[in-house]
Amino acid sequence: MAEELKVSKIKNGTVIDHITAGMAPSVLRILGIHTGSSDTVIVAMNVKSAQIGLKDMVKVENRVLAQAAVRKIALVAPQATVNIIRDYKVAQKLKVELPTELIGIVRCPNRNCITNSSERVSSYFAVESKDPLALRCHYCEALVDGTSVDILL
Repeated sequence: MAEELKVSKIKNGTVIDHITAGMAPSVLRILGIHTGSSDTVIVAMNVKSAQIGLKDMVKVENRVLAQAAVRKIALVAPQATVNIIRDYKVAQKLKVELPTELIGIVRCPNRNCITNSSERVSSYFAVESKDPLALRCHYCEALVDGTSVDILL
């Protein structure tokens, strides 16, 4: 008898699938979903995946993600797919893609960087490598690896 994972469908909203295993809490933070939130959210973690071994999945009812949120998700889940659901069916399927430049998305770890001063300057990083993730600050040239990325929420 085959076992089957059953997660309820959502009528309208967004399903973020193929999230790197263990990163669903980071995706929830990016989306601003926290304890006491009124959003209907379904989270599955460490689910078997033929594509990536283990994966996480987040379903959020009645919400379509802004492009800025999708770019942030690409930092913590570069293989994720975003499915827009309408009337229980996938209306649109998008693969997250890390842009070559990140403006106002990541905090520079260099305390002396102009982006961390009282000046109103947005952070600006160039993606030097996608796998493993490596970002370079445009202003102070600090290098940030994927394990220490501080995403601006």
